[in-house]
Amino acid sequence: MRPHISIVTLGVADIAASTAFYEHLGFKRSSESEDAITFIQAGAVVLGLFGRDALKDDAQAKAIWTGNGGMTVAMNCASQAQVDEMMAVAEAAGARILKLAAKTFWGGYGGYFADPDGHAWEVAHNPFWRLDETGRIELPA
Repeated sequence: MRPHISIVTLGVADIAASTAFYEHLGFKRSSESEDAITFIQAGAVVLGLFGRDALKDDAQAKAIWTGNGGMTVAMNCASQAQVDEMMAVAEAAGARILKLAAKTFWGGYGGYFADPDGHAWEVAHNPFWRLDETGRIELPA
């Protein structure tokens, strides 16, 4: 499996206001969005807008995100086994595991690791989304 960036999720203070800002810039909100998170197809990657505190909690990253900021870079995988494989590869490369891969509250499977500089990465399998042959997420319009 070749690694790739699937989603960049920004921890934001106000999801509705941030969504309006990005829509104003010309981005289109996907129908996959919910009140708690906005998804935007942004070229080859998806931009996610998620509540700042909720993102810190989900990534278990409060110790490394000490300011107002916080974001994750995500790799989506075709299976739970691929998630486990990528988490093992990351740990072997020196990543700090923030959250072991496990079933998620939303019905998927994923975990988080921090790179040597403390940037949080999510590795996830979303059984509700289709990945194309290159591993790219294709959200419905």
